[in-house]
Amino acid sequence: MNVDVVVTVAKIAVVLGLLLQVAPIMVWVERRGSAMMQDRPGPNRLGPFGLFQALADAVKFLFKEDVTPAAADKPLYLMAPALALLPAFTTSVVIPWGPNFTWDGKEYAFTVSNADTGVLLFLALASLGVYSLVMAGYASNNKFSLLGSIRASAQLISYELAMTVAVLAVIIPVGSFHLTDVVAYQRTNTWNCLLQPFGFLVFCIAAFAETNRLPFDLPEAESELVAGFHTEYSAMRFAAFFQAEYTSMAALSALGCTLFLGGWSLPWLNYEGMGWLGVALGLGTLLAKVGVCMFVFVWVRWTFPRFRYDQLMRLGWKFLLPVALLNLIAVSAMTLAGWL
Repeated sequence: MNVDVVVTVAKIAVVLGLLLQVAPIMVWVERRGSAMMQDRPGPNRLGPFGLFQALADAVKFLFKEDVTPAAADKPLYLMAPALALLPAFTTSVVIPWGPNFTWDGKEYAFTVSNADTGVLLFLALASLGVYSLVMAGYASNNKFSLLGSIRASAQLISYELAMTVAVLAVIIPVGSFHLTDVVAYQRTNTWNCLLQPFGFLVFCIAAFAETNRLPFDLPEAESELVAGFHTEYSAMRFAAFFQAEYTSMAALSALGCTLFLGGWSLPWLNYEGMGWLGVALGLGTLLAKVGVCMFVFVWVRWTFPRFRYDQLMRLGWKFLLPVALLNLIAVSAMTLAGWL
């Protein structure tokens, strides 16, 4: 078999294996972490510290009755959960997970697709996620689901614009859409979160809105819309939305770490001179950064209350977008002046 094909399949297997572990781990962290914050035990029956709780949840979803509403638009209803998983997993193909490695005398980038338009490809694939939410809400033939999907579409469009402008500000001084070049730029200069703190702030806030996490979970909003766009879903179809949400959180965290936190690198380590150990350390470094970001998602969820919908829109259009545009103009001017 061609060596290039083997390497590509191996990289896909590594990335897919990592992403599939996100939901079980985060289910436990959500429950155990929130219990620690609220001074209660949390899951502590299945395995040590309740570590097997995620396995019990998976078994429960497998054996629950899968109900399809009689009045639902069945083709769209069945398609929506699968469409939710598609952007969640495909966005990670452009993330550089570690330093370049050598196999059979040839150097390879530790990214599934080292595309020339890596950042644009990520944003384009991530934007497809809204279609699954709209499709689920419309096809369920439920007024609460429809309201949730309408909220989701407006919210994602609003905050995606601010996020894209913040990402463009990172690309301008680098002069390349390659995420590997963004990491290389930060290794020779410093992390972009220090060079562009306002852009980093905009990206972080927009990431919460993009993933429908508290305090921006208006598309679900249990106290208002039952469960929002996935009210009528059960069993493994509900689990698919669950998996898509956590995988999207991990993908956006990986993108944020790559753009603003140095990616897989640390300033004082020479990964290239370590061979395969350097590759493992680079992967471990990025996973540690992503883990911290995922914990922040949980921390914020159990700390801040949900925004009202008018507050959500006002924050996106009247604060985040102007700040992102001002940051873009400032970065462009400093780049022309040779300061970045």
